[in-house]
Amino acid sequence: MAFIDYYKILGISKTATDKEIKSAYRKQARKYHPDVNPNDPEAEKQFKQVNEANEVLSDPDKRKKYDKYGENWQHGEAYEQQTRQQGQQRSYGGGQSQSGFDFGGMGGDFSDFFNSMFGGGPAGGNSGRQSARYRGQDLNATLQLELRDTLESKKQTITVNGKNIRLTIPAGIENGQTIKITGHGGAGSNGAPAGDLYITFNIPENPDFKRVGSDLYRTIDVNLYTAVLGGEITADTLTGKVKLKVAAGTQPGTKVKLKGKGAPLYKKDGQFGDLYLTYNIQLPASLTPKQKELFEELAKS
Repeated sequence: MAFIDYYKILGISKTATDKEIKSAYRKQARKYHPDVNPNDPEAEKQFKQVNEANEVLSDPDKRKKYDKYGENWQHGEAYEQQTRQQGQQRSYGGGQSQSGFDFGGMGGDFSDFFNSMFGGGPAGGNSGRQSARYRGQDLNATLQLELRDTLESKKQTITVNGKNIRLTIPAGIENGQTIKITGHGGAGSNGAPAGDLYITFNIPENPDFKRVGSDLYRTIDVNLYTAVLGGEITADTLTGKVKLKVAAGTQPGTKVKLKGKGAPLYKKDGQFGDLYLTYNIQLPASLTPKQKELFEELAKS
């Protein structure tokens, strides 16, 4: 994949924490998402770069290689392997590795190695480049779901580069989370393995439920008379309606917990978070003369 400054794309420093990376990614992904910028090629390009940056910087191993090798980070393992072979050869008195690359004059600079292995090397090095084997590039894709789509694991077919890929989306997947589909990236060179496909999930905020991890939060209206006298109300959950008893004298802002009525825990079958309801006591918008009289009597008492 083309080199871009991943830290600059996300607007963070090289010392950013995992939490800062995740927060920056979500902010940039929302800004450049195709749904927000329809028919905008530049925004689409930026969105792809944001996903690419997140895929690398959110992975500790990839981030380490990126920080060390820069634009050549994907081939860092190949360089390290050649360096180890060089050390083994020198232990037997040889100054050249079995692969035919002379590391004697590199002085710790791996740029010559990459030029020779992956193009741009000096004349006469074509045989080395032709036999080079390197892994295919990783690909990135974005898949949009609704909150209700995350309630149970589901199989879905997506098309990437003209190929239909059937995958299982685990229950409890969260917004901004990325999963890897091994071997479905770009093709490798000279028999090397293919890259991987990274799918990032975009789950817009639900208008009724706020999700925090596996717990859900919502506000539910309770009329004044039920709050004062007590009674029963019906509340919506993600999986259906439930009846709740409201105690007499319930105060505004009262919170109740419905255990196990939240979102499913990621990759933990049968386990769910909780649903927290906050009661909003509704005052009557208008009163009949009789109702007003009764309230006046209550006020006097």
